[in-house]
Amino acid sequence: MEGKKSNRTRIIGLRLTPDEYAKIEKKWQNSTCRKLSEYVRHSLFEKPIVTTYRNQSADDFMAEMAQLRKELNHVGNNFNQAVKKLHTLQKVTEFKSWLIAYEVEKRTLFNKVDEIKKHIQKMAEIWLQ
Repeated sequence: MEGKKSNRTRIIGLRLTPDEYAKIEKKWQNSTCRKLSEYVRHSLFEKPIVTTYRNQSADDFMAEMAQLRKELNHVGNNFNQAVKKLHTLQKVTEFKSWLIAYEVEKRTLFNKVDEIKKHIQKMAEIWLQ
């Protein structure tokens, strides 16, 4: 309450149908008001009410990005396991040249995966606000 005591001593009784109450309650829950009475007072006295809403397309996009992040992690892990396995086969000279060549590819892949993860994290932070 804006730093001063409330002298609210008067009560207004109001009867609503279940549908009316559900509508008011839904609007209240989508607002930043902590109590239903606060929301009703703001509505009655035409004070600004801050409401929150979810953008369904952004929600869908974030779900897809989360799935993509998971898949990229799997690809990176599988690639890393394959390279580690090839490191154990250093007896054959052909594998050594392959390992050297694909070490650069591995770094590139991991850098891109990290870059994508950072972008997804930024979008998630924006989405969660």
